[in-house]
Formats: sequence, structure tokens, C-alpha cells
Amino acid sequence: MSLASYISAFNRRRKWEIFLRELQPGENSEILDIGFSDREYSAVDNFLEKNYEHQEKITAIGIDRPDEFLRRYPRVKARQYDGRRIPFGDKQFDICWSNAVIEHVGGRERQAAFLKEIKRVGRKRFVTTPSRFFPIEIHTRLPLLHYLPKNIFDSFLKLIGKKWATSDHLNLLSYHQLKRILAAAGISDYRIIKNKLLGLTLDFIIIF
Repeated sequence: MSLASYISAFNRRRKWEIFLRELQPGENSEILDIGFSDREYSAVDNFLEKNYEHQEKITAIGIDRPDEFLRRYPRVKARQYDGRRIPFGDKQFDICWSNAVIEHVGGRERQAAFLKEIKRVGRKRFVTTPSRFFPIEIHTRLPLLHYLPKNIFDSFLKLIGKKWATSDHLNLLSYHQLKRILAAAGISDYRIIKNKLLGLTLDFIIIF
């Protein structure tokens, strides 16, 4: 296992422990997973489905067709959606889980709209996102370059063959930017937990 994979696995286990402790899902809790991965690229993808023992209580939505996903997790209910309005009723789920998705939904207005939808459909919500100021950008594994203005960072990514990480696919958030989009979403009753590595904030957990 590479160092990056080891750190990712360690951090997801840490987030999982916080999820269980803070949200206390029970065997009858209906959970919405927002942003499943149809194709898995690492052992920590679809972490909720891999670790929650009551898979039949999970409903997963994502922008891809859940073909491979349903073959791996046949007890989970899954469907494709447009990435905007969540196709369920108000407060339909006991818990909403969204792990490292908000940085992929678009710019700040789209991120605020994403949080607003999570607020609408869930009673308790658990959202995570990497910190923009951790020195290594976790998606591209590049050090420091993501501190540059986004248009310059995107231009560099295109030059090195990582166009998939440009434009609206990757909009990282700082602590203060996160607080601003929470306010824009009309969310005031929340906690932000900073997960740290070597004293630096690796990612944020937002519970509201």
C-alpha cells in the first residue's frame, strides 16, 4: 500500500468512528449516501457500504448509473440522479452521508445548493470535504500547486494530463469558505470538526 493510500484509509476509518459516535445510527435508521462511486479505484471507495452492517437501510444516489455498484452491494437501493435536486421528500431520511463530494459539485453557489438539499431531505447530516490548505492536494497527489489561483492550477493540470480534475470537477474549500457556503445554504446550527495530520488540517467534517 502506498503512503497516500495508507493515509486515506487511516483518515476514513477515523471519520467512520466519528460518524458512529456522533450520529449513532441504529438498525432501523434510514441512511442516504449522496455520491456513490460506480467504479471503485481504491479499497476505501464506497466506505459506508463496505462498513455499515445494515446495508438494506442504505439508499445511494450518484451521477453515474449504479451498474457495478449494485453488483457489489445488492442489498443497497441505488439510483442515478442529476446531481442537483435530490429525488426524495423532505426529511425522508434519518441520516444523510456525503463523503468528499461537495468539492466536485461546482462553484460556490452550487456547493451551497448541495448543502441546502442535504438539509432538506435528512434529519441528521454528515458531510466531509478535504481542506484546501493541506499542502498535498489529495485528488491529484500534487504538492502546493493547488494554492495557486484556480485558473492557473487548472492550466497546469491540463498540461500534465490531469484534465479530469479541472473546472467544476474540483473546487476545494477552506474553513472560512466552508462557513460562508453554510451560511448561504441557510444552515446555522452546525459543527465543523477538523481532522488533522501532523498538525495540519487534512479535511473537515460538518455535522448539522
